[in-house]
Amino acid sequence: MARALYIHWPFCLAKCPYCDFNSHVRNAVDHERWERALLADMRHEAALTRGAPLTSIFFGGGTPSLMPPILVERLLREAEDLWGFAPDIEITLEGNPSSVEAANYAALAAAGINRASLGLQSLHDETLRFLGRLHDASEGLNALDVAQKHFGRVSFDLIYALPGQTPDDWQADLEQALSFGTGHLSLYQLTIEPGTRFATMVRQKRFVPLDDDQGGDLFALTRDLTAAHVLPAYEISNHARLGEESRHNLAYWRYDDYVGIGPGAHGRRGGKATVRHRKPENWLDAVAATGHGIVEERTLGQREQAAEAMLMGLRLAEGLDLAALSARFGLAPAGLCDPSKLAFYELQGLTWRRGDRIGVTGAGMPLLDALLGELVPASLVTA
Repeated sequence: MARALYIHWPFCLAKCPYCDFNSHVRNAVDHERWERALLADMRHEAALTRGAPLTSIFFGGGTPSLMPPILVERLLREAEDLWGFAPDIEITLEGNPSSVEAANYAALAAAGINRASLGLQSLHDETLRFLGRLHDASEGLNALDVAQKHFGRVSFDLIYALPGQTPDDWQADLEQALSFGTGHLSLYQLTIEPGTRFATMVRQKRFVPLDDDQGGDLFALTRDLTAAHVLPAYEISNHARLGEESRHNLAYWRYDDYVGIGPGAHGRRGGKATVRHRKPENWLDAVAATGHGIVEERTLGQREQAAEAMLMGLRLAEGLDLAALSARFGLAPAGLCDPSKLAFYELQGLTWRRGDRIGVTGAGMPLLDALLGELVPASLVTA
């Protein structure tokens, strides 16, 4: 039963060179047409998932802070009419910290947004230019200040492990970031994704990424410093004060059902995975023709769901309940996680087990991909 709703707004003012998200630059956007299409896509999903109030809504992108506040308000009003809202619903909107978008924050808060996630990415003008961002450091900090005045909960993103970045450099930046008092930080190592402009630049030897060992040192520093400031990592790249974790993202990582609407949005409901048309124009045409933007909907097998739940749950500091997953998917615990390897890596200090719960330790998190390959049986992943 879906209790989380994701709404994708695909438009940006420019495409960042590191970004492989479904984002697009367009000269003009017909907001009335987009409102009609998003409402239709939402109604299609609501007809299949009614039964429990929503606990979280997330406007992602793209740059949803570019949406007219009246459109955000209209979508939220429709979502509440269709599903109902839990009393403490979390409603997040991602945005870039430009002065233009910050000017909308009061109206967005009035529309119902109660949590903002800002893509600061860096506190330095030179780095922001390298990352292709349109704002400068001063503008970003001003937007953060405005956001903190209008929203009850605020998070922001920073990118680290940049070319040539030293531990001293990153420690100074992170200490400054922690001084701003937000309850949540998303701290991502720079990853060179295939098909991005950065991938081309690396291939052309225009810059050299930081190597894995140096990145690992910065990862360890990040965890130590955020923990010391009572914003411990609750997921690989996400840090929060107790109670300020992103409830929406926790729904993904805990393998709860969620609805995704808008171009390229993914969803998972009732044992089925949904994928929307990725290109905005194709999605619009599909909604006009069929009443929804789905390009693919398929039934997930029990073993595939179990594998995904394992791979997602082990990202979390809280780990996962092996007995609960066993009952949920009708598989023996040993079929979900190799007990001998779990015990071996526990002796190495890389995994833990407390009753039915298992997880990866802080020391194991930098090696998560390799550990997942060891702990989750290949027969489950390839089912």
